Amino acid sequence: MATGGSGNGGNSPFAWLGLLKWSLAFSDGTAPSGAEPMNEEDRAFLEKVMSEGIIDEGERMKSILKDLTDSLDLRLGTNDVAAHGCGGTESTQEEKRKELEEDDMLDLLLEVRDIVEQIDYARAFMAMGGNQFLLGCATHHPTESAPDRTIPTSIRKGALGVLSTMCQNNPPVQLSLLEHGHMPQLIQLFLDYTPDSDCGNVGDDSVREKAVQALSASIRCHSMAEHIFCKNDQGKVMLKLGLGMQREAPKPSVQLRKRSLFLLRALLTSDDATNERHKEFQDMISFICTHGVNEEWEEDAEIREMSLVMLTQLLQHKPPQSENSSRNERVSKIILQHKNNIGSTGVERIQAIRSLQEGSEEREYAALELEEWERLMVALVEAGKEGFQG
Repeated sequence: MATGGSGNGGNSPFAWLGLLKWSLAFSDGTAPSGAEPMNEEDRAFLEKVMSEGIIDEGERMKSILKDLTDSLDLRLGTNDVAAHGCGGTESTQEEKRKELEEDDMLDLLLEVRDIVEQIDYARAFMAMGGNQFLLGCATHHPTESAPDRTIPTSIRKGALGVLSTMCQNNPPVQLSLLEHGHMPQLIQLFLDYTPDSDCGNVGDDSVREKAVQALSASIRCHSMAEHIFCKNDQGKVMLKLGLGMQREAPKPSVQLRKRSLFLLRALLTSDDATNERHKEFQDMISFICTHGVNEEWEEDAEIREMSLVMLTQLLQHKPPQSENSSRNERVSKIILQHKNNIGSTGVERIQAIRSLQEGSEEREYAALELEEWERLMVALVEAGKEGFQG
């Protein structure tokens, strides 16, 4: 595995430990040490130890980006022409053609992800061309001349994970991704890994889940990005597939359904959400009313809880004050169309949970769902009163 560090133990993560041992050997902390000014030799030694024990994150990101780029160039064959055309020695060319193993590349992507959790480092990695690299890595399509030369699925998912971390609550990174047209690319990646897609890939919900996660992180809390996504018809198709609205398609994985519902909820309860946006997503809202809260269809308790919370928030949602629209266009009208179905499902579920033995593990596990059902039932009644008065 390439570490990007210098040879002979440079950048050793244990340098600080050696320094601690050296200090303890000369002082146990119980008496004055009688310290004297350092001579030049000791000072040079200490500076060397400290410099090797502190990693420059910026340089480390550059090193990782170079290692990954070189390795992918070799894997995809983009260096073949250059390698044949250069006049270097065989050993020089062999050194240039070293390729990282898949596990080593994943380790480097995980290291980058840990570094870019800090907003400033995320922006620094973006300035190095990190956004373009990660997008290209995640969405690469093999050429017709070399269909076998492609990027492993695990590397694609690793790149998407770094991308999600970078743009989380980071407007400059989110804007940069918009400028690079990331939405159509990630939506297409999702569709490419949907079962029975035309591109020939094997359906893989883990890739689709990572694509939705990256899109969600790049869109949420960014007004322009939210608006653009909500106007994208393919984006709506992606969410419908992720939620499991296509009857003929296999039911998506639990994690994919969670990611899709989380993004849908963020878009519909955003400060910028309008009646027009709610209308555009009304078929998904209806699906949550009839399926997302129903234990017979949705077996995952956490998803049911998320669905209940979303419906309650929507019933209590107030459009932006600048929006000039009538009360009847509020999202509550969409939900109230399903009030009988929601009410009967809610009554049955509340009774079932309350019938569980007090203090039992099942009752404790269902406590949050019970609480959210009760809140939703109250919100339904209040929304119905407002509609009647309006």
